[in-house]
Amino acid sequence: MKKRRVLVLSPHPDDEAIGCGGTLRGHVEQGDLVQVIFLTSGENGVRGLDPKETSRIRKKEAKAAAKVLGYWSLEFWREPDGALKLTRPLLKRMKEKLRIWKPALVYAPHPREMHPDHRATARLIRRATEETKSAAEVRLYEIWTPLQQLDHVQDISKQMEIKRAAIRAHQSQCAIMRVDESALALARYRGEMHSWPGGRYAEVFARL
Repeated sequence: MKKRRVLVLSPHPDDEAIGCGGTLRGHVEQGDLVQVIFLTSGENGVRGLDPKETSRIRKKEAKAAAKVLGYWSLEFWREPDGALKLTRPLLKRMKEKLRIWKPALVYAPHPREMHPDHRATARLIRRATEETKSAAEVRLYEIWTPLQQLDHVQDISKQMEIKRAAIRAHQSQCAIMRVDESALALARYRGEMHSWPGGRYAEVFARL
């Protein structure tokens, strides 16, 4: 089977594991080349802690989660956490990434996510793929806000424990919100309601 190039856009460290960690692990198991871009370093993600120190912690956690999931490469683009915007320089950089790397699949948050950085990421990939006329299939994942439009359901039952371990690698965030538990519950709901006939756990996606 030919290896596919898979690009993942994650607004903050942990969004990739929460939104599509099981699916990413599945790609790794198939031999696909998975690259994750963290648009921000999540430097404002721990209240009361200096942003530089938070950034250091969250980058370390992202690398730990990457080892759990086993994917190929990760990058930090250092856009401002909580103020991510679709700027010309950012759009240019993303278009260049698409042109040079030519991914077959791109994963990004869906445009109706509650968090503004998640919505900005969805706008970014829409503009970049339109302007480059990219042939990549874009799958939009859920993080804070469940999807209503479901175009692809991925059974992640075999990858669920790895997904949960990857989320738990983001210790600073699990200490604030039990995202490991909420992600498990959502995947269980998706598995029961939408992955039929399939496994107990699933991730769902909308297509751009």
